[in-house]
Amino acid sequence: MLLIATFFFLISNSFAVDFLVDIHAFAPDILVEARYSDEWNFVGSKVEGYHKSRCLLTREAVKALSQAQREFEKQGLSLLLFDCYRPQRAVNFFVQWTRDPKDQKMKAFFYPGVPKDSLLDGYIAARSGHSRGSTVDLTLVNLAKAKSRVSFLEKVKDCRVSASVTETGQLDMGTTFDCFSELSHTGNKQISKRAQKNRQLLKKILERQGFKNYSKEWWHFSLENEPFPNTYFDVDVK
Repeated sequence: MLLIATFFFLISNSFAVDFLVDIHAFAPDILVEARYSDEWNFVGSKVEGYHKSRCLLTREAVKALSQAQREFEKQGLSLLLFDCYRPQRAVNFFVQWTRDPKDQKMKAFFYPGVPKDSLLDGYIAARSGHSRGSTVDLTLVNLAKAKSRVSFLEKVKDCRVSASVTETGQLDMGTTFDCFSELSHTGNKQISKRAQKNRQLLKKILERQGFKNYSKEWWHFSLENEPFPNTYFDVDVK
């Protein structure tokens, strides 16, 4: 059984390029800032498998996000995508990173209140839905401000403080993206009322289009009826 499963996994990966499409080919207005193709992320470096700031997803996920974008645009908002398809090699990279206790250079920003070796408990996994091509990490931005911004990178001292996030045009969500803290739990009531309202708006419209939120990360959504529920692709994002 193990040999059969492994064979299926490798064969499926050979077809990944056909099944994963660039979201801008179908929804050019959706904003993309792939954080793992740059150094501003919780590991502090480019991540294996990411060569360009692109968002690749299954066609089904792209269609659903396009419909959600149209709803948000009616409210003067736009989706901003931080991560889409994630190569399995990137997931492996994250796991190895958690096992290096000496590398703590981004702790003060992204996981100030959490020991690094505990990040495998609920935040980082050996298998990620992102590698199946129908999971996204995202937020909302003010459409008027978005048009005047080149980048949405927020250089914060602590991911649990979102004041500088709004300066980039992003809506206040209570924390930054990839903030490993209980404050990032979608239903957390310790954040401001405005941030709670913004999280629920994001969740409500994405759920309407078939996505389901991961309760520990307000930014993380997976298409419920994803086309490859048991397949983890491993091709580079180029």
